Amino acid sequence: MENVTIGFIGLGAGILLLLLRVQIGVALGLVSFIGIAVLLNMRAAWGIITAIPFNFVGDWNLTAIPMFLLMGFIASEAGLSSGLFRTMRMLLSWLPGGLAVASVGASAVLAAASGSSVATSSAFARIATPEMLRYRYDPGLATGVIAAAGTLGSLIPPSILMVLYGYLAEVSVAKLFAAGVMPGILTALVFTTMIVLRVIRKPSLAPKVETSFTRAELLDAIKETWALPVIILGVLAGIFLAVFTPTEAGAVGAALAIVVAALKRSLTWAVLARGFRQTLVSTASIFMVVIGTSLLGRFMALSGVPGFVADAFIAWGSSPLMVILAVSLLYLLLGCFLDSIGILLLTMPIILPMAHEAGLDLIWFGIILVKLLEVGLLTPPVGLNVYIIKGALGDRVSLTTIFRGVGWFVAVDLLVLLALVFLPGITLWLPGMME
Repeated sequence: MENVTIGFIGLGAGILLLLLRVQIGVALGLVSFIGIAVLLNMRAAWGIITAIPFNFVGDWNLTAIPMFLLMGFIASEAGLSSGLFRTMRMLLSWLPGGLAVASVGASAVLAAASGSSVATSSAFARIATPEMLRYRYDPGLATGVIAAAGTLGSLIPPSILMVLYGYLAEVSVAKLFAAGVMPGILTALVFTTMIVLRVIRKPSLAPKVETSFTRAELLDAIKETWALPVIILGVLAGIFLAVFTPTEAGAVGAALAIVVAALKRSLTWAVLARGFRQTLVSTASIFMVVIGTSLLGRFMALSGVPGFVADAFIAWGSSPLMVILAVSLLYLLLGCFLDSIGILLLTMPIILPMAHEAGLDLIWFGIILVKLLEVGLLTPPVGLNVYIIKGALGDRVSLTTIFRGVGWFVAVDLLVLLALVFLPGITLWLPGMME
């Protein structure tokens, strides 16, 4: 049996295990170990399976992941985001669908602090959605906006997905962070525009909420939320001005979150304990997945599958547009079944050679991938963010209603994706200023 055939069989077996809900790191690690043993021998397989995890976990660049996670968890546990929706509501409630627009704005800010789509959706599913339902907002809009706005956590820096992509593609994480700023802002603006136009056309979707507040109340709300923007701007400004590296920025952000929480007198031993525990659990989960996919990458390289796929695309014509189209279809399909980190790490050994062969800018390509992964967080039957909303609300809103609500956001997300593909300057303008 040819090596390439063994590689494709192993890839198929890995996908089958994932569909059977085997933990992704375990599934891919097991398939890779058996595949390497078949291709080489058992001794080589043992050598690779012991060396790769050690080398990976010991890589200094990946310390940014637990640090950014700690920053987000401390900010959340210490209540630094508690007044965020209230402030955005005061500032944006005058717009048609004001509560939904406020949810987009608040999610964008929290996403920049947490770097996690799931964390952002989970937080506002408990804060903003009940408020919208209380004012008789359409349940699809009230839930769909939170699920969709939560995906901004993947695109607006700092982003865990960008750290992982930068590590695997060997590109600057700082430039990736810069590249994600304009697409993230564009996505938030497009979401806002769509909400406003829909509500103007059909006012019953979001009855007008009469709110009155004094300047003192607004200043009080801003004082309650100043901490989060300060932490975010401090981290991003330090990266873009080259004061510290993205790896160091994670530690700076975590330290800032702890200091600010202490200044606001919301830092307790219990808050620290919960923040550290959640960071450890999340980091271990992510690293398990990355170790499994690193082993898969070695298995794929030995089998020759990436080269085979790249050669096939050359035969069809390896134009940049064709590569983007193929990757888009693959990611939209896998997004129906797998989580975003799993998709990224599973496919990188295959699609990176394609991107190199087509001569694509890997910074721009990385943002396109992250955008595709955002859409995957909303599409059925998995739609992780949708299930986060459902879990938070229980029986108050059906799963069908939530998926109906996110449909509008998926449609405009695809329009943003098209803009990023055909207008690469949107993505590359800020990174270009760093050179």
